[in-house]
Amino acid sequence: MARITCEDCLEQIGDDNRFNLVHLTVKRVKQHRHGEPFLVEGKNKEIVMTLREIAADEVRFDNIDQLPDLGKNDLAEEVDPEKESEAV
Repeated sequence: MARITCEDCLEQIGDDNRFNLVHLTVKRVKQHRHGEPFLVEGKNKEIVMTLREIAADEVRFDNIDQLPDLGKNDLAEEVDPEKESEAV
């Protein structure tokens, strides 16, 4: 995706209410500022990366509150329990 537009994001959230788009975007940006990783690849600024997540349908109103929990579960899965018990 070379450029991201509001229309790309509005198509994914399912309505033409730009206020809802702003609300969702701000909530996700706050999550990033608390250390949440981006769900899409890219080297853009935080706001553009967040809009890319929304346009890619990775961030929605129905999953925005569960995204921080998913990140913690991914980190927990990366720790191998066998290696952890050997270290003890």
